[in-house]
Amino acid sequence: MPIPPDITVMVVDDQAPFRAAARAVVDRAGGFRWVGDARSGEDALVEAERLRPDLVLMDIHLGAMSGIDATRHVLQDRPGTVVVLCSSHDHTDLPEGARTCGALAYVHKEELSGAALRELWERRGEVWVERLGPA
Repeated sequence: MPIPPDITVMVVDDQAPFRAAARAVVDRAGGFRWVGDARSGEDALVEAERLRPDLVLMDIHLGAMSGIDATRHVLQDRPGTVVVLCSSHDHTDLPEGARTCGALAYVHKEELSGAALRELWERRGEVWVERLGPA
């Protein structure tokens, strides 16, 4: 299934290097367009309402409001948004609530790529995607 043009993406992470790396992945992915970023869970709520992204790449550990809590709030306000949690946790050691917060998937930060974005977008009807590609 071809990806429609301009799937808008927002990146939420408290680390500037990862925000820059994720933006570079989005910019090179084809069919995706970076629209902005946020540094905290609280900022994510404001920016998600302002930018109305199709896809949010959300870090889990953000400070006062976790990415898990921010995901719940974003999806409550904008249920059509797709949220993918990104962190450096092993997929078998995710924090409580990661699988039940409404996020489509979890992607290890090192596995984030254009191919991963495409696969996640194509699989967005699934309840939870834990691993990408072959096991």
